[in-house]
Amino acid sequence: MIEFEDVTKQYPDGTVAVDKLSMRIPSNEITVFVGPSGCGKTTSLRMINRTIERSSGTISIDGEDINAGDPVTLRRGIGYVIQHAGLFPHKKVVDNVATVPLLLGWDRKKARATAMELLERVGLDLKLAERYPAQLSGGQQQRVGVARALAADPKIMLMDEPFSAVDPIVRHQLQEELLRLQRDIGKTIVFVTHDIDEAIKLGDNVAVLQVGGKLAQFAPPSELLANPADPFVESFVGQDRGYRALTFLQISELEFGPLPAELVLDEAGRPTGWRNGAADLLPVGPVFTKSDSMRAALDSLLTSPTQQGVCVDETGKAIGIVDHNILAGALRS
Repeated sequence: MIEFEDVTKQYPDGTVAVDKLSMRIPSNEITVFVGPSGCGKTTSLRMINRTIERSSGTISIDGEDINAGDPVTLRRGIGYVIQHAGLFPHKKVVDNVATVPLLLGWDRKKARATAMELLERVGLDLKLAERYPAQLSGGQQQRVGVARALAADPKIMLMDEPFSAVDPIVRHQLQEELLRLQRDIGKTIVFVTHDIDEAIKLGDNVAVLQVGGKLAQFAPPSELLANPADPFVESFVGQDRGYRALTFLQISELEFGPLPAELVLDEAGRPTGWRNGAADLLPVGPVFTKSDSMRAALDSLLTSPTQQGVCVDETGKAIGIVDHNILAGALRS
């Protein structure tokens, strides 16, 4: 557990970046710091590994004050991922990942073998291991950054807006990859973002900070959306927080309608289009599965040319549809 007790960061010019911040960050979960620009998100994150020193208060990890030891030793035990990955441009990808293990005294063979395993774990083609960072796309560089942060098997990972510089499709892929990794490895992750949707998607807990470095609310995403602590939090999560809350309602609560005759299926039962009376088929639009949320079902419905969302099984076979009446009935219940 990471604990902040009345932590303040004040700069020499009198600017207060973080003001008497107190919170407990649970172990083996993702906690997201979110808030507007200038609210102290990154400052709070960087005080955990002492790349910024606090002015007052206490930060402890598993009950031990982080100021009790050497800051360099502290940092080597904490993974750190930033925007644009922060890779060494003169080192090959595999050597970037092996950097911290080598600093910790691992032999080169073991460090490189571990680096290759981690590159594979984060979904990177191993053919890229001998390339330099400039030869990789932005998304690939971010995967290398995550692998490097994991290289010494740290208990804690700090991630400062790591996905904000990539396009929306790659960002979605990286978010999914992070969630998959977390299911496998169960690290204590502190993640900074300015995007409330990203915070809700990734966080087991969300800390909403407001300008001046004050904590407005610390809660699981579902509670944050259902019960904002004050008008600031309510405004920050947005007037469409009810739509975002659909993320936490499961598809299992829906009773699907039968597959309509106008939905065209291939031989394996996968949807290929909608008949519309013309020779060409209308596109199916995004589909969803039973493991998705009500939000995915609503997205499917709203973007379908027929206003019918299609649910598929793990093989892609269509198993039912939802329309406005079905979804409204489930929400009422």
